[in-house]
Amino acid sequence: MLTRELGTSTSAIIGTFSGLTASKDFDLRKTVRAAGASYHVVKNKLAAKASEGSKIEAALQGLKGVSAVAYTSGDPVQLAKALATWVKDNAEFSFKLAIVDGKVLNVAEIAELATMPGKEELFSKLLFLIQSPAQRLATVINATGRDLAIVINQGVEKEKFAAGADAPVAAAPAAEASASAAEPEIAAAHAEEAPTPAEAIAENPASEADAVAEQPENGTASQAGEAANTDPVEG
Repeated sequence: MLTRELGTSTSAIIGTFSGLTASKDFDLRKTVRAAGASYHVVKNKLAAKASEGSKIEAALQGLKGVSAVAYTSGDPVQLAKALATWVKDNAEFSFKLAIVDGKVLNVAEIAELATMPGKEELFSKLLFLIQSPAQRLATVINATGRDLAIVINQGVEKEKFAAGADAPVAAAPAAEASASAAEPEIAAAHAEEAPTPAEAIAENPASEADAVAEQPENGTASQAGEAANTDPVEG
């Protein structure tokens, strides 16, 4: 069972303890389980044998003294945080070393690991960074729509749009009045352009001469007709 569990683990923190009471040991195991890990007090040779071929093998070789192993296939930061917090209040337990994804860590590096953000926190921050531009864009678009609606409402309340709509209607009678006022001026202009009879004769003297020449001929013909119709006077 230990071999199977260690074989599927990717991270482990190894520690030692002295004078640890049963109640504190129970509390320690509870803390480790809450972090999604398992905890065992192991014999050094058994730990070395059971971890062969696993990702945490390097940390379980050559152990000395009392050894307790907390191991997980989940988030190593969460396990480090949980153990570091518990150790602050329980000096009976201390760290030896740790291993994360094949890299062996010393005691100082375990303390640094406990201060790092966990996987869930990193995922949350990454998701926030990914969504942030889209959220800002949505905020700007929504704000623009709200501002436009406010401007339109204010314009309606102040009857600005109604005044603009009535302007063409009011302009139509004014245009008709202007057209009516312009008609006398147009008539006067046509009257001024039309030539008087004297001006027409002055412009066409040949026409006047023809008219004068036609008048004697017409007069002679009239006189001849009158003479023909007069009865001869008897002697």
